[in-house]
This record gives sequence, C-alpha cells and structure tokens, in this order.
Amino acid sequence: MSIKAFRLSGLVPYALPAAVIALWQIGSSLGVISNRVLPAPTDVVAAAWRLTLSGELLANAEISTLRALAGLLVGGGIGFGLGLANGLSRAADRATDTTVQMIRNIPHLALIPLVILWFGIGEEAKLFLVALGVFFPVYANTVHGVRHVDAQLVEMGRAYGMNSWALFRRVILPGALPSIFVGLRYALGIMWLTLIVAETISASSGLGYMAMQAREFMLVDVVVLSILIYAALGKLADSLARFLERRSLAWHPAFQSH
Repeated sequence: MSIKAFRLSGLVPYALPAAVIALWQIGSSLGVISNRVLPAPTDVVAAAWRLTLSGELLANAEISTLRALAGLLVGGGIGFGLGLANGLSRAADRATDTTVQMIRNIPHLALIPLVILWFGIGEEAKLFLVALGVFFPVYANTVHGVRHVDAQLVEMGRAYGMNSWALFRRVILPGALPSIFVGLRYALGIMWLTLIVAETISASSGLGYMAMQAREFMLVDVVVLSILIYAALGKLADSLARFLERRSLAWHPAFQSH
C-alpha cells in the first residue's frame, strides 16, 4: 500500500462524522433544523472560540479531565489489584468475589443521593462515583484474563524453572493483557459517562457545570459544545488506550495486522 493510500485509509473512520456534520450544517442553513433545538455547527464553533478566548473552556476542560483521570487511577488501580489477586488465588476469590458481585449489581449512579449525603458536593463525591464506575470493568476483565491464560504455557514456564514472580511477569500478565485492555477501554466510557452525570448534579466547575449554567441562560450552543467535547475526550482516551494496547501486544498475532 502506498503512503498516499495509507493516509487516505486513515481518514475513512472520520468520513461518517464529517458527513453528519455537513448534513447538520445544511439542515440548519436551510431552516429545517431550528437553532433553538440544535444550533448550527458554525454557531457551536463560534461559542467554542468565544469561551476559549475568555479562558472558561480550557479551565473547565482541564478540571473535568483531572477529575476523570483521578477516578480512573483510584478505581482502576483497585480493580486491577483485586482482579489479579482473585485471578491468581482461589482463597482471595472465595473471600471477596461474592461481595464484589453483589455491589456490582447496584447501579452506581443510583447512589448519587447517598454519596451527596456522605461527601457533600465536593470533589470527593465525584471521585468516588467515577472510581466506583471504572472499578468493575477493570476488575472483571482482569480476573477473566488471568484465569484464561493458556495452561500449557504456564506448565512450560514451570518446566523451565521459572519462579512465581518470573512466571507472573513473563507468562501470566502478558497472556492476560488482551482482556485487561478490553476492561480498560470499557472503563474509559463509563468514566466519562459517570463524570457527566456527577458534574451536572453537583459541581461548581467542569464541563458538566458549564453545560448546566448554559442551560439556565438558554445558551444551547454551549450545551451542544459541552456534549461534543465530552465525545472528543472520550474518543481521545479510547485512541490512547488502543495505542497502548497495540504497543504492549505487538508480539500477539491478533494485533499485528492492526
């Protein structure tokens, strides 16, 4: 494949969003789509430019990103550690998995009233909700990945005299990585979803707060802009996870053709 063809193929995934935006703009220009219902893309871009110049957009985007990453670090880290423990140890699994599965079946967003009573509307409440949301996909996929590592590879490692740490580092963890990355990508989606809800209910800063303030003043273009920024940040996070996945699993035949 030539370099030009390769570059064109990289634009294919963005053809459908570009077509939707073009139709959106045409519909708005012809008056088919009312600006009170859905502002034109040009109006959304103008709102983005206005808020960028004032510094409001970048400040709120930075706050939301830091909140999301903090929740992912805490919840994902605990889920990863507990997933490894339960995947490697039957005793740990018997002691904790039933409790984890019972909590998993409680919709974490249904806990918002209780979380507000516990933590108020400060940063702790949002961090708790995001961490709780990302915990379960990381945990479940880590357990699944560790338990489904090829048993013959584990036996081969033992036959070559690997100790427990070497066996984990060179056989079990690499074998579990495909499932762990699936959990991470799923968790990233839940991370942004949870943050959107948390910021629209109890926040004094962030993109969700900006959207709610815009709703109060009927600034529909800013509301749409906030939604589009969430979508862009979610896509950026997923692309970064896929990049790390390809780099970490370059040895895996299933990832060599992507």
